[in-house]
This record gives sequence, C-alpha cells and structure tokens, in this order.
Amino acid sequence: MPASVPASSPHHLLIAYAGRSTPAIRAALPSLKLPNLQRLLARLQPVGQDMQDESSQSPPHERALAAALGLPTTDGLIPWAARQARQFGLPPAPPGQGWGLMTLCHWQVGIDDVALGDPGMLQIAADESAALLAAVRPFFDEDGIAVHPTPDPSRWLALSPLFDGLPTASIDRAVGFPISEWSPQGEAARPLRRLQNEMQMLLYTHPVNDARAERGVPAINSFWLSGTGALAHETQPDPAGVALDDSLRAAATRDDDATWAQAWQALDAQRIAPLVAQAERGVAVQITLCGDRAARSFAPRASTGLASFARRLFERAPTTAEVLGTL
Repeated sequence: MPASVPASSPHHLLIAYAGRSTPAIRAALPSLKLPNLQRLLARLQPVGQDMQDESSQSPPHERALAAALGLPTTDGLIPWAARQARQFGLPPAPPGQGWGLMTLCHWQVGIDDVALGDPGMLQIAADESAALLAAVRPFFDEDGIAVHPTPDPSRWLALSPLFDGLPTASIDRAVGFPISEWSPQGEAARPLRRLQNEMQMLLYTHPVNDARAERGVPAINSFWLSGTGALAHETQPDPAGVALDDSLRAAATRDDDATWAQAWQALDAQRIAPLVAQAERGVAVQITLCGDRAARSFAPRASTGLASFARRLFERAPTTAEVLGTL
C-alpha cells in the first residue's frame, strides 16, 4: 500500500477498509454507530462507484487514491514507486526500466505453504534496514537492480529492467495469504521470485534477525514488490485537499470486528465530524469509502433550490450499514 496522503483539512477524504466482505466485519455492521458519517451521507449524493472483485491486484482504496491524484489506475501497475522516487528527487526510470517499491516483510513458513505476514507489525528500525540492505545489495546488483533506501525503514525503492511493465499485487492484497497466490508469474518474474527465495535464506542467520529473535519479534526474511507502474513525465503535482485514512487497516486485515468497530467510531469523531462541519459551512466536500471489492464516492448534490430541498426532505438517506455493506 502507498503511504497515507495527509491533509490538515481535506476536502476529499478517502477511507480504506471502510467495509469488508468477511463474515466478522459484515456481522459488525448493524450495530455500528457512526452518527457523523450518517449526517454527511444525508447531505451528499453518490457520484461514482468502482466495483471489482478480490482478485484485482490493486485494491479499491489504491485505485481511488490514484484517480484522485491523477495517476494511472491500471490494475497492478499504479506507479506508487515512481511517484515516491520523484518525491525523493530520484531520476525518472530510463526507457526499458521501471521503479518498484520493496516492502520488507516476514514470510511465515507453514507445512503446506508460505504466507505473507503483516509488515505493519515488524517495527523495523533504521539501522536494521541499513544492515539488511548492505547484506543483500550484492545479490540485487548481480541482477541489475539498483536499490535505494527511503525515509521509511520498512521500504526500499528499486530500479530495474525487470520491473518495466511488470504487474504486481499490492501488499494489502497479499497479507495473510500464501505468497504463491499473489506473486508475479511468468518468465519475466522468474528472477524476482529467485531473489525473494535467496533473500530468505541469506537473512535466516543474519545478526539483525538474531537480535530480533532475542526480542521476540518476527524476522525480516524477504521483501514484497509492488507499485511498478510507469509515471508520465508530465504528471502534475498532487492536488490539494486529498487525504487517505488507513486507520482501519490493522483491525480489518486481522478480521478483528470489535477493534475495527472501535476504530471506526474514533474515525467518525475525529475525521468525519470536521468534514460535516465543512459541509455545513458550504464547503464542497467529498468522501470515498473503500472496501475489498468496491469504492463508492459521495459529493454535494448538483442542484439547488426548492426541488433539491424537497428531495432531501422526502428521500431516505441510506444507512451507514447499507453503504458499508456494499463495499
């Protein structure tokens, strides 16, 4: 997943993991009390819906954020890595090469498969990231992959011909699933899969992971590649007033319905309430609610006057449970 896009007073708020199709999350919807979201939905109208299924490599919140930022939305090729490279002052990818985002992760080895652990639980320190990069850089260099550290210790940026036009799944799709379900396939991805396996073996006895084992935290034993799309040189700066909130992510990916509901109530009070206040002052606010299958956007009603007032008076606004249940 891309880093959250902050805004002190956003006019367009996108919420990731606002709903899920899992039984636990769906069972929590009828009792979920979100008064500010209900007030906001009563003032707005649906203006768009992006519906796919859970097999798409780019989840709805990434597609919605990309669209709001004016980025390409091709499945598996949203250019998050190239966008970050530009933000960090790195050069554009030369012809025939592409940027990729490497997220350090923990592969959970089971009896029948290898699953991808949640990188958000790793708590990687800057010195750990630097030591691991020094250990693996020679292997990447052999395959023509130039790796750059970033301010986020859990992520590296990489430039390589291997990534040019290679669709990759968002890590938000892959967490908790066997890596074979989401890893890039085909001959073009063979070197990538080999590198992931080599890194797992190389880092098994690395001092960084020895120290992590002593602290009782998961080892950092591989990486996940994502965000491999191409960024047009003429892409404009990010629009103002757009913000992505992913505070529901941790509970949603664990399918922890009680914690997810609590996080939603905090989000309703802390982020939705100011948006309602803006709307009541006449600011043209927009909200996009994203689940694992769909994203739905709501914006101010286009018409004004008596007819608009009558519709608002007699039309029943959808309940939050009804809206979130469609995501």
